[in-house]
Amino acid sequence: MKVSVICTVFNEGYSIQSLMDTLCSQSVSPDEVIVVDGGSTDDTVDYLQQYRERLPLRVIVEPGANISRGRNVAIEAAAGPIIASTDAGVRLAPGWLAELCRPFQAQPPAKVVAGFFVPDTYTAFEVAMGATVLPVVTDIDPATFLPSSRSIAFLKSSWVAADRYPEWIDVCEDLIFDFRLRDQVGAFVFAPQALAYFRPRSSLWAFFKQYYTYARGDGKADLWRKRHAIRYLTYGVALPLSIILGVVFSPWWWLFLGVVGGLGLFFTAYRRLLGLWQELGLRDKLKAIFWIPIIRVTGDVAKMIGYPVGLKWRLARLATQPELRWRES
Repeated sequence: MKVSVICTVFNEGYSIQSLMDTLCSQSVSPDEVIVVDGGSTDDTVDYLQQYRERLPLRVIVEPGANISRGRNVAIEAAAGPIIASTDAGVRLAPGWLAELCRPFQAQPPAKVVAGFFVPDTYTAFEVAMGATVLPVVTDIDPATFLPSSRSIAFLKSSWVAADRYPEWIDVCEDLIFDFRLRDQVGAFVFAPQALAYFRPRSSLWAFFKQYYTYARGDGKADLWRKRHAIRYLTYGVALPLSIILGVVFSPWWWLFLGVVGGLGLFFTAYRRLLGLWQELGLRDKLKAIFWIPIIRVTGDVAKMIGYPVGLKWRLARLATQPELRWRES
């Protein structure tokens, strides 16, 4: 069956070559590649045009399109019954497309295949970032895993059944799409070797803005209520209570609660770090150890600020925008 690779871009001239070069190097070539540009003001489109002789490439310029709109435009234009989605800012393993497509040839054939992504790190900070925020394959339960649209394949008919990507939201659109896909087709097939290498944010401020935006999207989409509630309880109740216990009873409470709280907050990140820091020297390993708690707390603060902003946006529009009730649709 014909396979269409789709991607959206906006001002990605600095990074698009890595993605396009790895698409050219796939062990199984795509039948077509459709890239939708959201109105870039840099040289993104010029770089893309250079790949016309190496790929069956079509570039569509859709000024003002958000990610969901860009993906929907690309899928509408796709001729293939199988859609493989990825993102700018990643590089793809040589077998990425082959691994995504293989389950569609099985019996019974897959309807959705979840690929995976791993951190593409260059500094000690980025290694610490990857360990803190990105899962490793042993963390994944294939029965419940919701893939990023930087590495996923699905039937075009499944996209239609799931009511397309939600164009009313500017972030976390792939999670909403995943939920709808799962409601329509059931469990996804997990393809852990369909790897997209994703570079984490390279500074603490960039990470803060990213996770603020993610949490704002959670609020807009009404996602992860329990996770956000636990975060507010941890920092708003448990932390102040532990300080009071240490003052009133004994400072040993601080040691006890610090150990328990530290294990809860940082254990998973340090476990992942052991699998990511092989290429680091001793000094950079120490830097990564140092950065993990700072990154974790920064991300939590960003989420606690961003979530109510998104929730306020949602509540102000809920009565007039029925699409916001996507869980009930």
